[in-house]
Parts: sequence; structure tokens; C-alpha cells
Amino acid sequence: MFARNVARAFTTPSSRLFSSSSARHTKVTVLGAGGGIGQPLSLLLKLDPLVSNLSLYDIRGAPGVAADVSHVDTHSEVNGYAMENLDAALEGTKVVVIPAGVPRKPGMTRDDLFNTNASIVRDLAAAVARVAPTAHILVISNPVNSTVPIVAATLEKAGVFDPTRVYGVTTLDVVRASRFLASVSGATPSECDVPVVGGHSGPTIVPLLSQVSKGKGLQGEAYDTLVHRIQFGGDEVVKAKDGAGSATLSMAYAGAKFANSLLRGLNGEKGVITPTFVKSPLFADRGIDFFSSPVELGVNGVEKIHPIGPLSAEEEKLLEACLPELKKNIEKGKAFVA
Repeated sequence: MFARNVARAFTTPSSRLFSSSSARHTKVTVLGAGGGIGQPLSLLLKLDPLVSNLSLYDIRGAPGVAADVSHVDTHSEVNGYAMENLDAALEGTKVVVIPAGVPRKPGMTRDDLFNTNASIVRDLAAAVARVAPTAHILVISNPVNSTVPIVAATLEKAGVFDPTRVYGVTTLDVVRASRFLASVSGATPSECDVPVVGGHSGPTIVPLLSQVSKGKGLQGEAYDTLVHRIQFGGDEVVKAKDGAGSATLSMAYAGAKFANSLLRGLNGEKGVITPTFVKSPLFADRGIDFFSSPVELGVNGVEKIHPIGPLSAEEEKLLEACLPELKKNIEKGKAFVA
């Protein structure tokens, strides 16, 4: 009864996580399902009514996670795959979510994760290119500013890159901005849907508070404090976990939330718009070919990349600080594959 009530709550119009569509359902594969993000993400995807088949893969632990999650009484089927069965996990999948990699520890930046996570993401992307070349790929593994270009370049080398099907999941920045603005404004998070643009680390995260009524009046120290918390909210979690990891539960929530948005778009729902880090023309004149901005999702994946809209003077400064750092991150990812 509890699971049914949870699933039902997630599909009500007031839901902040899942919405459903009456259209076709989809096979989703999670690569890294045994990890700190992968396990709660797998549970949340099991509750998504648009997921018909959930394929869970990891170098260790995924069959156990799959057996556990499969007992949840929602309609989707769940299968677990160990290290030697990556191809089987990807066979026939429509959506691939990649949370695989090592977590951040105290004192580490997302960039510090690069050497380990870059090779993991590259190898997984190569497998997707080989087995499921038309799948939509959702990249959670950090540093997203670099791992998304790694995925794109790997697919490009294989001759199957489609820029409408590769997404960096920056939804956690939007979730944090909504929650943190609500806490300082006295509003509800649903009234504080802040667009967050740029990238997914520190100063590359640019919250557009001026575009939300509850954020327009903030200025001075209150504004600076809120922006800093949105940009470096992950550090709060790393510090609080005291060496035991980084943001896993909130990231799983954000990943499931973005996956549901994509599935709704793929199923034909109109007007599904959310920020995501994609191949983008918005700042190509600055040598930056990946950028997070509000993106309309549809049956083909990325249907339309929206401009970032008017900025306040403070946001202009944030954007100018973002762009050179973002460009450096992107180039680092490309160079790794090259």
C-alpha cells in the first residue's frame, strides 16, 4: 500500500517529481546502479509510471540492487547486470542514465574527480555507441562540465553523436535554488522555480534570481549569500558527511526528476522545459559549445534551446565569471578523448 501511495503521490498534478503521460512506456538503463546515487535513483525510477523496464548495471552490486528494487509493487520489470554483462544491460534501451564514478570527498572539487571518472564515462559511452546508438544519454557523473563533452566526443568518434540526445543533468542546481530561495523568502519551493544556467560546478553555476518574483528583491549580502549557497551547496553535503561521500539522495531525486521530464517529452507531452547542459549555440561565439539553459524536450529529445533571457547587473557579472571557467572545463573533456 505504501509504495502504491508513493507512486500515486508522485503522479498527482501537484507533484514536484513525477508526472505521467498516457503514451508509451520506456526501457531505462542505469549505469552505476550500485553506487550512492545509483541505488536511490533506481528506486525512484522504479516508481516512475513511464518506465516499463529498468535495467541496472554496475561493476559490482547491481544484481542485488535489482532484486531489492524489483520487490516494489509498481508495474515495471527490473533486471540486474554484473560487470561482464554491460551489452545485455544496454540492449534495446531508450534512455541511459550514467551516475557511475567516485564521489567527492572533503577538500575535493569536481575537477579532482576528473582522472577517475573521465575514463569510466568514456568507456560507458563507447558501449552505448556500440549497443544502443540511438539511446538518449543522461550524464550525472561529475565533473559534468567535462564528462558531457567526453560522451559527445566518444560518440562522435564512433559516428553516432546526435546533439539532441545527450544531456548533462544540472537539475540539482535548480532544485537547490528553489529550496534555498524558498527558505529565505518565506515562499514555497513551487513559487521559486529559479532558472539556473551555465554549467554544473562552483562559479559556472549561474542562478537567474531576477527572473523569479520571489528573487527580484534580494540584494547586497542576502543576495551574495544565497548565490554562494546555490553555487557551492554540494560542499555543505560533503562537509556534513565527513568523508562518507557527497550529495547522493538529492542528486538521485534530481536525476529522477530530469529523467521523468525527458520521458514525458519523448512521449509527446508539449511544453516540457527544463535547464540541462547540452550542445548549444548560445555562446558559440565565445568558443563555448556546451551550455545549460532552459531546453524544450520533445519526441526527438532536445527540441528547442531557449535563450537565457534578460539578466540583472549582478547576473551579468556571474555569467562573465562563468564563461572562461566553463570553456576550460569543456576543453579538458575534449582533450581527454582526443
